[in-house]
Amino acid sequence: MQITRQADYAMRAVLHLAKLGMDRRAATSQIAEDEHIPPSFLAKIVSQLSVAGLLHTSRGARGGVSLARSPENISLLEVVEAIDGPILLNECVLDSSLCFFGQNCPIHPIFCEAQSELVERLEKTTFGHILNSNGKSESA
Repeated sequence: MQITRQADYAMRAVLHLAKLGMDRRAATSQIAEDEHIPPSFLAKIVSQLSVAGLLHTSRGARGGVSLARSPENISLLEVVEAIDGPILLNECVLDSSLCFFGQNCPIHPIFCEAQSELVERLEKTTFGHILNSNGKSESA
């Protein structure tokens, strides 16, 4: 399993905004430049994150993009799932009947446990936590 480039860009864009703080907006052109994200790709990402309720967007001279919630209330999991959909290591995790061996597969519980641990880790990790673990203040 690999996180898509689009989800990676989305995490970088949200982290960029988290570093600015809750009350600040950024132009998508500035985020694209600072984070090395193709501008047209970023526009699609911002749209998806806005629909998911993670970002606010506004047009005009004072427009831009800002966080819809504090960095402490946005998890990596939310961003990844807003872009890529639910995390799924193998289709059998959701439906063991898709596997020839079904519930008797010795690998099935390992995939289920690994997926559960990954989802839990991404859900527990917020952008506020990332900022704090890097020694940066949320108001920076």
